[in-house]
Formats: sequence, C-alpha cells, structure tokens
Amino acid sequence: MLNEVERWLTTRSWSVSDRPLHQILAAKRSSGQSVSVVLPALNEEETVGDIVAVIRHDLMQQLPLVDEIVVVDSGSTDRTSEVATAAGATVVHRDAILPRIPAVPGKGEVLWRSLLVTRGDIVCFIDADLKEFSSDFVSGIVGPLLTDPGVDLVKAMYDRPLGQAAGQGGRVTELMARPLLNMHWPQLAGFVQPLGGEYAARRSLLEQLPFPVGYGVELGMLIDALHLVGLDALAQVDVGVRKHRHQDGQALGRMSAAIYRTAQLRLARGHLIRPSLTQFERGEDGFEPRTYSVDTEERPPMVDIAEYASRKVA
Repeated sequence: MLNEVERWLTTRSWSVSDRPLHQILAAKRSSGQSVSVVLPALNEEETVGDIVAVIRHDLMQQLPLVDEIVVVDSGSTDRTSEVATAAGATVVHRDAILPRIPAVPGKGEVLWRSLLVTRGDIVCFIDADLKEFSSDFVSGIVGPLLTDPGVDLVKAMYDRPLGQAAGQGGRVTELMARPLLNMHWPQLAGFVQPLGGEYAARRSLLEQLPFPVGYGVELGMLIDALHLVGLDALAQVDVGVRKHRHQDGQALGRMSAAIYRTAQLRLARGHLIRPSLTQFERGEDGFEPRTYSVDTEERPPMVDIAEYASRKVA
C-alpha cells in the first residue's frame, strides 16, 4: 500500500505552477466545459466579499475561466448576503433551494443543495472565511480537471499556520482524520489536507455521492469517491498558504465527533449507540456539562432527487 501511495504522490500531486493559466484556458475552450464556484457561507461578511471580488476580477473579467460564482447563505445574521451580492456573486439562501425537503444546519447540507442552483460541469467549493485570498486556489484545483480527463476530484493542499506558528493549523486533521485514513483507508494517506474546504470535482461525480450534512462532508466525499472512481481519479494541488478563522477547542471536539461518525458509517454502515457529545465548561459552581447532538443524517446522491433529474431533462 505504501508503494501505491508513493506512486500516487508522484503522479497525482502537483503545484499550481505546473499548469499555466493559458494552458488551462486552452483546455477549457477545447473541451467546452463550464466551471461553477460555490462558497458556503454563514456570517462571513468580513471575508466573503474580498474572495468573490478576487475570483471575479482574476478569473471572470481578466480571464474567462469561471462561469458563475454562487454564494449559498445558510442563515447568516450579519451582512454576508449583501456583501457577497455587492461583490458580484449570485446569492441563494439555503432554505430557498429544494424547499420540499426541510433544511438542517450544516456545511454538507449547503454543498449538497448547491448542486441544484449551479450549472457548471465542474464545481469548485471554496470556504468563505479565507483571508488574503488568491485566485490560485480556484485555478489550481480546477486546472487538472480541465486538462486531464482521467481526474474527477482535486483537493487543494497548503500550509495552515495557527497564529504565528507555521504548520500548526488543521488540528482535527492531525488528531482525527489522518489517523482514521491511515488505519482504515491507507490509499488516501497521501492527501495533505483531507478535510480542506477547497476542492473541485466533476458534477458527474458529485451527483452520485451521498453528502453528510455536517462537518463530515469532506471526509465522506473523499472516501466515497475513492470507492466510486478509484485512487488515480483523485488528485491534489499545492496552492501555498491558507489563512482563515480558527475555532476553539470545544468546536473542534464537535467537529471531530462528526468526522468520526462519518468514518464509522463507512466502516460498518451501522449506527451510533449515542449520537451525542458531552463537553464541559467551568461555571459558577464548577464544571458544567454541555451536550451537543452529532450529525447523524446524510443526504442521498443528488441524482436520486426528482427535482434535479427534472432539471437535467429540461
């Protein structure tokens, strides 16, 4: 297995500089494929506008690489929608997509629903909390999909500083996701950022995948894609440094629980005995328990949804 991962790292791990923009654009013109960029957003007014503006300027106005930018707002209470609209994105509210199925909170829920309001043959997901954003994040991960028909999903890899400490971000990746992948899905051990929110894939793949509704979506998608299309259809591209807002330790604990649950379902297709996580906070009378539910729902492959099938026929 180690030999297979080493071979994959040699043949399916690239740098953003390996594919110049003129080469990517030529491939896009010759193939006729369209590209959608999706930003799932919840209270990201400080960063979402800058990200949208950079993508529009660099990859729509200067170079015709991206065909649409869609921000899916999952219930923001700040000015996320207004800022994203002003920057040039199409903003759609989560609850307005597929209203027949009541929405539940969670990032995966938003990504799943985004397939119904985008048209691109290639869908590129970008987190809305990135700082000092570069359009290389988009062109870098879209490039292999446009230039290599054998690639179906591409994840960004990058350094994740924690404050001033280089390489200390991605704590859930190192403490939860990477051990799980190495032990149970060693073919995926070569992914530098398996939980990263910046990745692109062919619609033809995404519409066949189930989507965990919460934080487990990235891990679940990677594992399911491996089983569906094989390791050589997966790739990663080095795009430099990712700076974003970091969550506190308890939030990371809840994220880890959701990721463990996603892995558990894929290992046994069983169920959690107790789908909740109890954490502790110090109060006036000592430590007080706080119990949170763990996401236990997954959305079916979009290709099974009648509204999606009807849209494709139309």
